[in-house]
Amino acid sequence: MSARNKNQAAETNSDGRFAYEGLDRAIHEKARLGILTSLVAHPEGLLFGDLKELCSLTDGNLNRHLAVLEEAGLVTASRNTKRGRPQTIVTMTTAGRRRFQEYLNVLEQVLADAASQQTVGTRRKLAPGLSPS
Repeated sequence: MSARNKNQAAETNSDGRFAYEGLDRAIHEKARLGILTSLVAHPEGLLFGDLKELCSLTDGNLNRHLAVLEEAGLVTASRNTKRGRPQTIVTMTTAGRRRFQEYLNVLEQVLADAASQQTVGTRRKLAPGLSPS
């Protein structure tokens, strides 16, 4: 097989290699990623107001993003009262924790792929026989 045919075969075998299908659209949005990261660090859940502050969101934005996350089964919001005042506590579901970990695994692959491609690009720019410092 010629070098050209080997390169074409390698390209054919890697179709979709960088598609990253595991980057869940419900998670892969800046605010929702922040919400889930906050919740994974607080397994007991967070009060709506605390989550709003941690993620620098307005009430309306947080509500909108929580609705998407709830619909996807990633979080639950329980509403109750404490001393006559309404409180909303947001927690990550078991399925949400699993999907978030799967998402992080894909992100790790993205980083590894980017680092390896950057290293390949650096090697190509160097003269033969030289190594990166």
